[in-house]
Amino acid sequence: MTPEPVRLGLRDLLSLGTIGLRTRRLRAVLSALGIAVGIATMVAVTSIPESSGRALMNRLAALGPNLLQVAPSQSAGDDPTLPVEAPAMVSRIAPVTAVAAVANTHAVVRRSDLLDPKDGSGLTVLAARPGLLGVLGARLKEGRFADEAFPTVVLGSVAATRLGVPAISATPLLVSIGDVRFTVVGILDPTPLSPEIDRAVLVGWHAAATQLAFDGRPTVLYVRAEESAVEAVRDVLPATVSPGNPGRAVVSLPSDALIAKRATEQTFSVLFVGLALVALLVGGIGVANTMVISVLERRAEIGLRRALGANRGQIRAQFLTESVVLSGLGGATGTLLGVAGTAGYALHNGWPVVVPVSAVGAALGGALLVGAVAGVYPSVRAARLTPTAALASV
Repeated sequence: MTPEPVRLGLRDLLSLGTIGLRTRRLRAVLSALGIAVGIATMVAVTSIPESSGRALMNRLAALGPNLLQVAPSQSAGDDPTLPVEAPAMVSRIAPVTAVAAVANTHAVVRRSDLLDPKDGSGLTVLAARPGLLGVLGARLKEGRFADEAFPTVVLGSVAATRLGVPAISATPLLVSIGDVRFTVVGILDPTPLSPEIDRAVLVGWHAAATQLAFDGRPTVLYVRAEESAVEAVRDVLPATVSPGNPGRAVVSLPSDALIAKRATEQTFSVLFVGLALVALLVGGIGVANTMVISVLERRAEIGLRRALGANRGQIRAQFLTESVVLSGLGGATGTLLGVAGTAGYALHNGWPVVVPVSAVGAALGGALLVGAVAGVYPSVRAARLTPTAALASV
């Protein structure tokens, strides 16, 4: 009567399945490294965009996604300005909470009147009122806003760099706008939703009229509305600003540009995930190759175990366990590397660290699946060896 084969417990199976890993450590490390690289890449390219997205959402929440911008159409023949009464008309829209206007004076700003009168360093001189900062959510890096009556200016962050004015000092700093000297009294922090302000030199509304022959017609309106009514306000703004020809007024939502940028980043993330899957596939092939070689090298061990009563299922389970454990170790290492890389990159950029649980679960599950698939052929091959054939190779 043939005795019943002994059933291997989980502990015994793990002990047998890790013999090859414990006796050939360098080979195991190198094989697991391929899996680790793929998993680390997958975790990082999934988590980093999530961290970036969370930072963007926090940023939009702080800046307010309810900012609308109204500008005249750029079509040939159109008046490049808006009506003088446009800000007052827009402020009458019920959900509108604040309105600010700026106007391009078409003047040229220079650090010194000794420079070329036509070289404005790519900067725009805008007439503005103090309420502009509140509507944009902009902040002064230092100094104060330009005076309404006196020739003073506030520089956007880019404008300050191009004009060589890194900071406000006790000694008055002057810039030339046209033939008039203006004193720099403030510098703005960057304004993400309105990058055109970063490249602008802001002059008080009344000062622009008296010093630069400004006619009082705005060129851009910035409108804050109740967040729940942004789309409704967006729809009625053209007719409000230009009742006779609504097509002349173009309304945009500046936060859309940041969201579009985010969508572009997500497109590249999909590409990187594809590359990570290729790396994981290559790692899986490396594990399969390692297991095939392991079976060839351990024919004597397989033959001896079969002669002592181990059945084919136990041999198959032993080598399949080894393959899964090898890939699991690579997956765990890769996950830790991916999380560490994500945390380092996010903290370096000042983003919140976001590692989706689904990404970690998918990474570990993918590693185990790759190990199982990679171990099928070697384990089946090992199980097919008969005791006599295996021991004959010794």
